[in-house]
Amino acid sequence: MLPKSETLFPVTLPDGTPYPGTVFLANATRHANIHIGAYTYFSTFAPESEPENYASRIAPYLFEGAKDHVHIGKFCQIAHGTRVITTGANHAMNGFSTFPFAIFDAAQIGAYRDSFPKGRDVVIGHDCWLGDSCTILPGAHLGNGVIVGAGAVVGGSVPDYAIVVGNPGQVLRMRFDPTTIAALNALAWWDWSADTLAKHEALIVGRDLTALLAVDPTE
Repeated sequence: MLPKSETLFPVTLPDGTPYPGTVFLANATRHANIHIGAYTYFSTFAPESEPENYASRIAPYLFEGAKDHVHIGKFCQIAHGTRVITTGANHAMNGFSTFPFAIFDAAQIGAYRDSFPKGRDVVIGHDCWLGDSCTILPGAHLGNGVIVGAGAVVGGSVPDYAIVVGNPGQVLRMRFDPTTIAALNALAWWDWSADTLAKHEALIVGRDLTALLAVDPTE
């Protein structure tokens, strides 16, 4: 049974108590520049008893009102230590020193931050699995169904259903052939209702594409 999308702690222990180390991230993040789809979860070995805001864990350099945003799709699985680095982490590099003197002066810090050009938003597609302690770099675009290996450092554009590993991140292989990838993207099962998802869970995690494509999500 799929928990309701508004649940904070979606994993229940055998004794009936909620497990605090896994949260549906949209319900534990309050940040105007971070946009997270339903059912995307984040797991941590250092949980808070009542997490109010995981924004600093996911995107520690992103301040509200910044030029860039972070968009994470539905049904993503985000492991402990994963971080999204945004352009707010930059230092000016056009002078002799990169030391950010301006951030220590309240009168200058706003203009200093605004001096950086706007880069691309970070976009992470639906049903992506981000492995332990991986790093997503400013402007990265990850397609649907991407798997990022543990410790990988990923920038640029990663195609749908690719497996990317290493530093710098490189595509190790594609999970499926182009026809299957196109069919999965067109199907967009992540947009189905909770009832339809629950009814066809076995097909979604299985390997019978013909049967999955035969599902009528309006039934």
